[in-house]
Amino acid sequence: MTAPPILIAGGGLAGTALGWALHERGVPFLIVDPNEAGTCSKIAAGLVTPITGKRVKPSWRVGELLPVALALYRRVEMLLGGEFYHERPLVRLFKEAHEVEWWRGRADEPGLDQWVDAAAPLVDPALVHSEFGGFVQRQAGWLDTAAYLEASRAFFENISAWRQGVIAEEEVDASENGVLWQGEDFSHVVFCRGAEQRTGSRFFSWLKFDCARGVIASLKVNLAEVRIINRGCWLLPHTAGHWRAGSTYEFDLTTPMETSIADLHRKLSLLLRIPFEMSETQAGIRPIIKHRQLVLGRHPAHPRVCVFNGLGSKGVLRAPYFAKMLAEHLLDDKPLEPVVDVRAND
Repeated sequence: MTAPPILIAGGGLAGTALGWALHERGVPFLIVDPNEAGTCSKIAAGLVTPITGKRVKPSWRVGELLPVALALYRRVEMLLGGEFYHERPLVRLFKEAHEVEWWRGRADEPGLDQWVDAAAPLVDPALVHSEFGGFVQRQAGWLDTAAYLEASRAFFENISAWRQGVIAEEEVDASENGVLWQGEDFSHVVFCRGAEQRTGSRFFSWLKFDCARGVIASLKVNLAEVRIINRGCWLLPHTAGHWRAGSTYEFDLTTPMETSIADLHRKLSLLLRIPFEMSETQAGIRPIIKHRQLVLGRHPAHPRVCVFNGLGSKGVLRAPYFAKMLAEHLLDDKPLEPVVDVRAND
């Protein structure tokens, strides 16, 4: 007798990575997603930056997470015949003197050199502000999230594992033996709803979200560069003659778009010494959970009800690794790491 499928609420980076983890195990599942164009996962830059943040530190667990992420995206590319992940060096330019001091204090840390290309040139100082210097990161890149998610959706839909719609929590009937939704039986339901989960959640109301809005713009600039550039904001060569630029980081979600766009323009003026033209702008809300890197796992009172959320701005890097962990937890009863288990400190 075939086991009931796993129901996945949301087909963004988290839900899609979980879908692939289950598909590769031969486990039936159904992703239900509204398929809206302006979601955070679809408009995201998809950047992978091994060294990140104001204090110029390696990203959390990047050495473990990156190989798993790259392996998944390459397998999906081979299966679907597309190219979604683009490896690109990243030029990290310092914008203030204290960043230089922080970097000098940790540049010789063991293992850091695997992410740094000390021999690579920086940028043309006539075109880009680089008065404080910087360094070039290797093993950086970006995922074309819109193309990856659309190709994955089409594949899953073709095998009857994707459906357009919305899973309202009040419609989910969970018992110790399974989940009933709209008259269909499932073994589990996993809520991967991103920032939409932050209000009115029946099952996970205790999760405290601290979401941040990010604005990204399309850009025209006469810059002969194939690498990603970061100096207070990032500049990503997207297609011939066109760039993407971003991003703002606003915890006040009521900030007018005009203010956010002006802030991004100001940051780009501090990066570029040459004229540029901003065109289309998009905004997404990053799902961030207070004091947690992310959460996944079973509801403490309803073990058939699960969550996978809080990937923030690191969804491309984190989703594949933790989707695999969640799949192994549900299928093999492998324990979750306490640092990400939703039941820890609930």
